[in-house]
Amino acid sequence: MNDARAAGSGDEQQELDLLAAEVGAQLACHGLLLATAESCTGGWLAQCLTAIAGSSQWFERGFVTYSNVAKQEMLGVEAETLLAHGAVSEATACAMARGALKYSRADWALAITGVAGPSGGLPEKPVGTVCFAWAGPEGRCETEVRYLQGDRATVRRQSVEHALRGILQRTGTLQA
Repeated sequence: MNDARAAGSGDEQQELDLLAAEVGAQLACHGLLLATAESCTGGWLAQCLTAIAGSSQWFERGFVTYSNVAKQEMLGVEAETLLAHGAVSEATACAMARGALKYSRADWALAITGVAGPSGGLPEKPVGTVCFAWAGPEGRCETEVRYLQGDRATVRRQSVEHALRGILQRTGTLQA
């Protein structure tokens, strides 16, 4: 069974579907477009969003930039950012989100980069370290680091959920 199906079974996937539908309704209400930039979630976030009927009204595009080269080529993440901070960092997440805005027609972008495991962790960035960024129309970029627990599938699912909740929080304060 693949990672997405393993972690996204039953109630957990239903929760993601409901969150994605809420994101879509909120974006549509405000006439906003969203782009995603994903690393450790490998497109799962974009899949959840585009599973919602009518998502073409508010989902502009998704970038899956698993490698550092992809982050540089597709999103314009600077090599210096990756060297100084690493792929799993708030600086890289913010650069990914800003790149998704730059290379799309979106009003908002969100980015996820992390160490889903089971290997790849370091003492300063253990497995479960995930960095998020949300970039909006004013050029502001908000970042957050979470230290998630569980196996690879669980870390990835929790990352998608947190990203969805984050965009809801940030766009929920807008005036309709």
